[in-house]
Amino acid sequence: MMRARIRGLALVAALAWAAGARAQPVVAGRVVTDPTAGRVVADTVHSVALERNVFGDSPDRSLLVYLPPSYAQGTRRYPVLYLLHGFGATETSWVRGYSGFNIGTVMDSLISSGSAREFIIVMPNAKNKVNGSFYTNSASAGDWDDFVARDLVQHIDRKYRTLARPESRGLAGHSMGGFGTFAVGMRHAGDVYSALYSLSGCCTRFSTDAPRGPTWTRLVALTSLDSVPRLTFIQQVNLAFAAAFSPNPSKRPLFVDLPVTLKDTAMVPVAGVLDRWVANAPYDMIPRYREKLLRLRDFAFDVGLSDNLVPSATLAAMDSAFTRAGVKHTYETYDGDHTNRVGLRMITRVLPFFSRTLDFGPQ
Repeated sequence: MMRARIRGLALVAALAWAAGARAQPVVAGRVVTDPTAGRVVADTVHSVALERNVFGDSPDRSLLVYLPPSYAQGTRRYPVLYLLHGFGATETSWVRGYSGFNIGTVMDSLISSGSAREFIIVMPNAKNKVNGSFYTNSASAGDWDDFVARDLVQHIDRKYRTLARPESRGLAGHSMGGFGTFAVGMRHAGDVYSALYSLSGCCTRFSTDAPRGPTWTRLVALTSLDSVPRLTFIQQVNLAFAAAFSPNPSKRPLFVDLPVTLKDTAMVPVAGVLDRWVANAPYDMIPRYREKLLRLRDFAFDVGLSDNLVPSATLAAMDSAFTRAGVKHTYETYDGDHTNRVGLRMITRVLPFFSRTLDFGPQ
């Protein structure tokens, strides 16, 4: 039965990709006349949580909102899925990324085939000066957790016809967004969100051993955040870790505490910095947030067995840790790398997961 359902959803996926011409464009409030089609609207939210960041990032954040086909009619209210993007990406990755994946086309196809119920999907932009916020409150980068779990939710509940309660809200994301699903989800499980799905969630554990190598030589020598675009991917990610987990708004020019510094000609560790990183690692957060996690309606995460950025062993460790904590969850692996099956997983796993888990209220 399960295999047959997956085959059916895979067929829906193929039809959705083939129907690219039917995909609705990003519009600013324009009603789509096709009654079987939803619409993706562009929106902006002002976040008080980001107003005082020292990086100069705007507190006015762009976002995309998928409204299902029946939204344009009547007064019905809908559950909401909040969808978080990965490092270096923006909200547009969900409409023209992942090998042609388009959230609007896919949701329309799933709804039309009866494979998913209608709900709203919100995709915020969390890219900042260092290419990724890690959805964490930071004295330097701004309070990105508060942006996602408070300011964004309040904006959506005010502006759109939502079911404004935790039982009707879900949170999902890929890579850095998967990290955000773990971290933001744990901190607000039961209070803001009732269901979580993390795809290839990165950065779940940190070592307390002092790092070495050219990445750190480059970061220690960095004299301006304007040089971030010229850093390698790994260098950018580690700088973003520091901005999120060990901020220091009084320490120019980067406004962070790095875990190492140069003393004479030797690289030496800076006491306490990596402890701050570990405190923000989802693996180490589990004991602190166990009671909140027990309030979830459902919780799932997955990873590709050929993922070159997120080793499946790291999420197997998360699986074991949640099991030890008595937290109900589902963990799956699949044949794929970091990105090449994300669209298919969204169609066959993630969107149906929220369709059956969120509270839709009386119909």
